Amino acid sequence: MNASQFSPAQTPEPAAPASPDKTATGGGGHSLYGGVVNRRVTVRDLAAAKQRGERWAMLTAYDSLTAGVFDEAGIPVLLVGDSAGNCALGYESTVPVTMDEMTILSAAVVRGTKRAMVVGDLPFGSYQESPAQALRNAARLMKEAGVGAVKLEGGERSARTIELLVESGVPVMAHVGLTPQSVHALGGYPVQGRGEEAAHRLQRDAKAVQEAGAFAVVLEAVPAELAAQVTAELAIPTVGIGAGVGCDAQVLVWTDMAGMNPGHTPKFVKQYADLRGVLGAAARQYADEVRGGTFPDQAHSFK
Repeated sequence: MNASQFSPAQTPEPAAPASPDKTATGGGGHSLYGGVVNRRVTVRDLAAAKQRGERWAMLTAYDSLTAGVFDEAGIPVLLVGDSAGNCALGYESTVPVTMDEMTILSAAVVRGTKRAMVVGDLPFGSYQESPAQALRNAARLMKEAGVGAVKLEGGERSARTIELLVESGVPVMAHVGLTPQSVHALGGYPVQGRGEEAAHRLQRDAKAVQEAGAFAVVLEAVPAELAAQVTAELAIPTVGIGAGVGCDAQVLVWTDMAGMNPGHTPKFVKQYADLRGVLGAAARQYADEVRGGTFPDQAHSFK
């Protein structure tokens, strides 16, 4: 699935839009948001959205119930990210996440959805050894969990791996810029692509994964102007996270987006809810009613 395969003829069948706002959806009946209703979103749909200039949203998901909510909301792509390490499994980084954990979480998200493309992350240590190792683990996510694509980090260094996966029938979403699995090598989570040399390196990485056959590429923690330039240069969609509005799509970790994570919020995160506050208030009210003997009342008791 290299860029040359994404021809204008490969567009999804027209379908009714979820919203009458055709300008916002980039083409009405072809829209990713609500336009695909009887099947899962595919790489062809994402390629067609790039061609017509339609932006789209991606969120992470780690369980069937949350994934089902996002699927019903019309989110076209769900990423079972190794960010589950920080946001669901209690690790300090993504590094400890295992293939067993990613397979279980990915399968849950697939079971909870009907429409969204589900992309499963290949965790640290599951693909760096060799392209053959990457294929073995990518095939596991597709066969055992049912994901429609996998994601892996790295630009030029991962090009041969991406080539083998794509040649073997595995759709690949690449990830360049800030690569969280390299947190120890990077010494933290610094912005990438600042300065002429770093910007050229990021551009080379983005072009390398496109040439290798990736159907999309995540740009993380990249200056907005550089991300917009890379987006204009590529034929495949770019997915920004901390990379400005010039990307073709945006992704956020759902627990960041919904206000579940405590502590520091990254600059690029917008919180669309205070779910941690809502859940905390509900738990406190429940505990108060149990202590006060008002729950369960007659309405919540059997006769």
